[in-house]
Amino acid sequence: MKKQIFCTLLAVLAVAPATAQVSATLSPYSQFGLGVLSDRSQGFNRGMAGVGLGLRDGKIVNALNPASYAAIDSLTMIFDMGLSGQITSFKEGNTKMNRKTASFDYFSALFRLYRNVGVSVGVLPFTNVGYNYSTKSRVGNSTTNTVTETHEGDGGLSEVYLGVGARIYKGLSVGFNAAYLWGDYEHEITLANSDTYANDLMKTYTATFRTYKLDFGVQWQHPLSAKDVLTVGATVGIGHKMGTQATLRMVNNSPQTGVSMTTSDSIPDAFKLPFTFGLGVALVHNNSLTVAADYTLQKWGSLSFPQVNDNAKYVMSDNALSDRHKIAVGADWVPQQNGRSFLRRVHYKIGVSYATSYYKVNGANGPKEFGVSAGFGIPIVNSWNYRPMVNISAQWLRTSAPGLITENNFRINVGLTFNERWFAKMKVE
Repeated sequence: MKKQIFCTLLAVLAVAPATAQVSATLSPYSQFGLGVLSDRSQGFNRGMAGVGLGLRDGKIVNALNPASYAAIDSLTMIFDMGLSGQITSFKEGNTKMNRKTASFDYFSALFRLYRNVGVSVGVLPFTNVGYNYSTKSRVGNSTTNTVTETHEGDGGLSEVYLGVGARIYKGLSVGFNAAYLWGDYEHEITLANSDTYANDLMKTYTATFRTYKLDFGVQWQHPLSAKDVLTVGATVGIGHKMGTQATLRMVNNSPQTGVSMTTSDSIPDAFKLPFTFGLGVALVHNNSLTVAADYTLQKWGSLSFPQVNDNAKYVMSDNALSDRHKIAVGADWVPQQNGRSFLRRVHYKIGVSYATSYYKVNGANGPKEFGVSAGFGIPIVNSWNYRPMVNISAQWLRTSAPGLITENNFRINVGLTFNERWFAKMKVE
């Protein structure tokens, strides 16, 4: 058992660097804040719009609420991993563009440590940065001289976590996730003039993150009747300083003389993680129908963020971020858990979500996000009576705001859950 758990931890550490190096977005909105926030959903709930704060099931790894880890049984070792591909349509005025991306999203594992105590390890994305676009405009009243402004960015943050969940009294469970959060970003803005007598300018914003992240969860489960079970869950994420320096490097190049002048500025301890709060509820009827709803609040609005002000000074701004609210509702229906018919054992999922932006664009609130998802959970029974699950879902996400770029994302997700009976004792007859 110890060797198997140790191998699992090594697998997580091996997957972690690769996960952090892949950008899963091409959105120009990822140039704001720390990038585009990951929804942190997994295969089992992506078809349900990412709900999970109130979900409690010993056959899944629910990293959204660590209190759920206590539901794992004594014979099971669960592995879960997911990948996705998406097509994004960008529209601004009469200009349209389509882009494709694909990424390996997450890896997690769950096993029982003691009676009523489950332990999970895994790698999850936190933010993604990835964009490249340019605009060309005339200089003053000139009909020949133009300036091309290019924006390019890359990076993102990921976390590797260790979580523990324990049942402390009847239907009451508590848990925590302790994570190491790491990553970096680079934003580059280049101003290139067609006039050979005009200077070119390049600004590069960089930051490297190495910090911790703590999240706590609680779940209370109560039977309403012989066939109905209600679970209420809540989570709290601790906000704190990240101890990361923000750096701005500017290179002013003169094509006429070939001389470049470089200046740099930095702000120590420029970033913070927000306080977060989540509340979720799930109702399970007859072990067949699950209906769940989540609300999440992230207090970004109380944090300052490094920006260049109107006087071209790199300073901390109190008007760069705003609180983020997200509401999600989802359902999962399986006609018959152990039925003989294949179609009656399949899980059918659906969900909707709505979220506000955590950053501002030119001082105004950023775009809002509306999403619809649907999917299937396909059980597979092999000759060892293990029960893997293949979760396939489709998501449509629309990100828009008046006067800004509209994004329509169509995403296909594939999640693989391996439910292994590692700790069962074999009987020889």
